[in-house]
Amino acid sequence: MSVVAVQLGQCGNQIGLELFDILYNDAQGGEKKTYCTASCERFFHQTKHGDFLARAVLIDMEPKVIKQNFSKSARCGKWKYDDASSFNQRQGCGNNWANGYCVQGPRHREVVENLMRREVERCDRLSGFMPVMSVAGGTGSGVGTYVTQCLRDMYPKSFIVNHLTWPYGKGEVIVQNYNAMLTLHHLYQLSDALLVHENDTVHRICSQLLHLKDISICDINKVIAHHLGGVLQPALTADSYGVYSRNPLGEFVSALVCHPEYKLLNVSTIPQMHSSSIAYSTFRWPALLKHLRQMLVSNTKMEEGINWHVRPLPVSERTQSLTGSRFNTSLANLLILRGKDVFTAETGDFGDAALYTSWLPPKEAFSVWKCPVTFNKYEKTATLVSNSQALLEPLDNMVRKAWDMFAARAYIHQYSKYGVSEEDFLNGFTFVEQIVSSYSQLGCNG
Repeated sequence: MSVVAVQLGQCGNQIGLELFDILYNDAQGGEKKTYCTASCERFFHQTKHGDFLARAVLIDMEPKVIKQNFSKSARCGKWKYDDASSFNQRQGCGNNWANGYCVQGPRHREVVENLMRREVERCDRLSGFMPVMSVAGGTGSGVGTYVTQCLRDMYPKSFIVNHLTWPYGKGEVIVQNYNAMLTLHHLYQLSDALLVHENDTVHRICSQLLHLKDISICDINKVIAHHLGGVLQPALTADSYGVYSRNPLGEFVSALVCHPEYKLLNVSTIPQMHSSSIAYSTFRWPALLKHLRQMLVSNTKMEEGINWHVRPLPVSERTQSLTGSRFNTSLANLLILRGKDVFTAETGDFGDAALYTSWLPPKEAFSVWKCPVTFNKYEKTATLVSNSQALLEPLDNMVRKAWDMFAARAYIHQYSKYGVSEEDFLNGFTFVEQIVSSYSQLGCNG
């Protein structure tokens, strides 16, 4: 089954380009024909001339990045975007969610829906959609939210998994916290899952693990694309009986989102290192999985600097207190292993009941997917997608900063002139604060 990517705004389009490049290169380098076939069917369609076209719709209110994407993909000579699968305008949304959601989105709804419909009709079987967007700016967050609403209206039974880029904590856009809050308020009700990457975390990976000195947006996007590729490429599930997953988004959501109040997912992948170091490194499953498990427990975002002192508490020893230092409690985890000797890897430690909330049995909370094909030049790769408290701190910080601005009535008029009222803000705050509360309660006993 195929996945249609919807690349939204500058951030979404730049990440989408890197993602399709990794997916194509990895599939062509695969050691098994069935893996290559499954990957290409999922993310590309082949023309009668043999060209591989990405299953993607590109949307931006400014033309620059989309033009760059078409140029770069065509220049690589491997795959490309379809010239007829994009939409852009001459003027952006001014980093204003309300402009994107209330004005630009509705104004261009018909042409965008026609692009979506055309791309879907190319799929023999549709698994669902993956909108790729930022929550900070105007087009990605505002138009992205509106387009997601259109997809839900058009295809109510299809899976929608949004990929969201979380802005730097020190700020990229002065109103980014407003935009993020309003985006989450709506997407939580429209999407099946929200897969989040934090720019601060990815920047540290580039600096401390990849040892990059002058870190560019392209470097950031390559790391995100590597993580997403480890999640999206074909794998064998527990129920696939030796056949690569036929419904990637459906099985992904089924493994991780068992309750509508918990849709925030984060990704950790090991190993990660500069390409020049891979050939001189040895990877063993026990060591990789030990490190990845402790990254989960301690909410450490990368394998360097893991806090080995944090230990999960048995359910019987947990309290109702929401304060103090606590380990990262999970609702559900999906472990995806790729590479040599993958079927010998012991994953039982990830099924420990102490890692999970008290109201969901570990056998329902933990899933493992495996693939014997190496991924993106790594001999062994372990990727963990977690529905846990890992994003609680950045989410709480965002709400607090947005409240501070709202209390000072800062920039409210910039939203109200496009149709977002103070009541809309208050409804958004209430909704997102409930998400914070729900995730805070995951670690409580009962």
